[in-house]
Amino acid sequence: MEVIVEKNYEEMSKIAAELIAELIKNKPNAVIGLATGSTPLGTYNELIRMHKEEGLDFSKVITFNLDEYVGLHPCHSRSYHYFMKENLFKHINIKPENTHVPDGIAPDILKFCEQYENDIKNAGSIDIQLLGIGSNGHIAFNEPGSSLGSTTRVKTLDSKTIEDNARFFDNRDEVPKYAITMGIGTIMGAKKLILLASGKNKASAIATTVEGPITAMVPATIVQLHPKAIIIIDKLAATKLTREFPAVLGTLQGKGRARDN
Repeated sequence: MEVIVEKNYEEMSKIAAELIAELIKNKPNAVIGLATGSTPLGTYNELIRMHKEEGLDFSKVITFNLDEYVGLHPCHSRSYHYFMKENLFKHINIKPENTHVPDGIAPDILKFCEQYENDIKNAGSIDIQLLGIGSNGHIAFNEPGSSLGSTTRVKTLDSKTIEDNARFFDNRDEVPKYAITMGIGTIMGAKKLILLASGKNKASAIATTVEGPITAMVPATIVQLHPKAIIIIDKLAATKLTREFPAVLGTLQGKGRARDN
């Protein structure tokens, strides 16, 4: 696991975008796992800039999103379909048929979840999976207590997650109670993981994820077992880490890299 601590959100986002862009340049038909929420927005903005100003080509890229609310139509302004279209897809040259977001209104959601797993496998597995982290340590919508070997399925959202996500809705009661999510086992099947976190409100979750024991009660701790996991955080999110992560010479435009193990 590699830990990169950047001075602020902007620098953190650039590092993540550079890693994704490097993959796309080396493998134009890369399969990329995407996340929603406020944390990856800076990364998406940088990828959009790279596309428009540097010609980063997404025409062969395939994407799979982590999750979607059950019951929200893709056109709903709070759906993750809508989020991805507005914040990334419509600004780059990716083909709509190459983008995959769980269908929260599928007639048979259990069957859909099985098919989503098959679609990922048929694409050759995910090359890089972008992750955020909840204040309770969840990744995607794998809430505390989720099976560490789980696959794509429907999950009931934790009350803390509903509280945290209420800021995206008019009020707390509008937040859906269920979501389709990639499972922890599915996420761990990606060839590389990039976990992003920013701000003091994520500091406790990051400290537990990096330094705590692996436990289903903090699902993000599972990334300790991934052979190519990179955690990229800003200084505020790093405030509760007890170990020091001295900067070492990196390969990304001279950026300092902090290596754990």
